[in-house]
Amino acid sequence: MGKILLAEDDNDMRRFLVKALETAGYDVAHFDNGLSAYHRLREEPFELLLTDIVMPEMDGIELARRATELDPDIKVMFITGFAAVALQADSQAPKDAKILSKPFHLRDLVNEVEKMLQQAA
Repeated sequence: MGKILLAEDDNDMRRFLVKALETAGYDVAHFDNGLSAYHRLREEPFELLLTDIVMPEMDGIELARRATELDPDIKVMFITGFAAVALQADSQAPKDAKILSKPFHLRDLVNEVEKMLQQAA
């Protein structure tokens, strides 16, 4: 299945997300900040960037912007308690990014990931 890059600074949330996505059959590389995730993106391609918005070192919007510069075909999904930030017209978030607001059920996350990756296929 698809390769997912996850950037989430909350350790517990990141662990739950990785477990849910790996159980669903995805290959997940995960990082606790945007800068580390960006460095990994420069090393290998991913089909989906799943990122929190508010993180240390590089926020999720900047990470998504840089990710789509590296690979215009990468899908982007924000997971955040700050959905309004990503929706601002001047935020420079990728225009076709999906936003999943916290709290959410892990099954909803997996379903949304499946939908996004099927659209890419």
